[in-house]
Amino acid sequence: MSLAFIFPGQGSQAVGMGADLAEAFAPARAVFEEVDEALKQGLSKLMREGPEDQLTLTENAQPALMAVSLAVIRTLRDEFGVGIERAAFVAGHSLGEYSALAAAGAISLADTARLLKLRGQAMQRAVPVGEGAMASLIGPKTDVALAEAAAAAGSELGVCVVANDNNQGNVVISGAKAAVDRAIEKAKELGARAIPLNVSAPFHCPLMRPAADEMAEALAGATILPPRTPLVANVTARPTLDPEQIRRLLVEQVTGRVRWRESMTWLAGEGGVTRFAEAGSGKVLTGMAKRIAPDAEAVALNAPAGLEAFAKSL
Repeated sequence: MSLAFIFPGQGSQAVGMGADLAEAFAPARAVFEEVDEALKQGLSKLMREGPEDQLTLTENAQPALMAVSLAVIRTLRDEFGVGIERAAFVAGHSLGEYSALAAAGAISLADTARLLKLRGQAMQRAVPVGEGAMASLIGPKTDVALAEAAAAAGSELGVCVVANDNNQGNVVISGAKAAVDRAIEKAKELGARAIPLNVSAPFHCPLMRPAADEMAEALAGATILPPRTPLVANVTARPTLDPEQIRRLLVEQVTGRVRWRESMTWLAGEGGVTRFAEAGSGKVLTGMAKRIAPDAEAVALNAPAGLEAFAKSL
């Protein structure tokens, strides 16, 4: 059995996430305390109690989701003796890439929290609220080719690109609001359902260039070590252990496409992964894994009993 840990991205946050882990395990509590200290913010209280609209803010959701993921990873290591080295690879969806790198020891927990706080703020600053949009194109006919055709139609009115290639039947487009609205119309003509997403900015598109520039400056001063487990990167859908390549890819990721379907296909194919473990809030990636790699096992790790059962199964 070859294992990969995968780490969720924005949209998986929910008030109360991580609370049962903190109650059950001292290592989880320690992670939340370290993140609070790094940010000089009561983020763990916001995660536990809300309000939801504050937790959903990009600058809060990103470090909060990372904190839950790292609480899972540290608990597995310290309580159950399951280290990150047990996995052949790690991968994360968008901000989850930072969680994956922190889990693999490439970036310290405190630095990861601060980088994600800045990343959220920079993404919010990059495009005034209301000027950008994202939409999820779904349905059996939906694939990258359909989404690119829809985005091309939208591009007549402004920036519009494929942002997230999640899995067959689920592709996200991003860009200027008028352009995305046009792309939605085109997608429906082509046989897809299109759902506008409730997001504060158009992520993973060229409009995020100011945020990419901010992250380039921040990452230039960050310590990045070779991860203890190879990272399959969003931008390339291929593994890397090189700190300088990781630094560059994290910048490119801000404006670039999240190639999740390709990443998972590579992991289950050339990577030889037969088991995916989603470490963190929710189970969005677990569902995607089952669709992309139906022959592999996929499990969501976010509750105390689930962590114990997973450890015993190894």
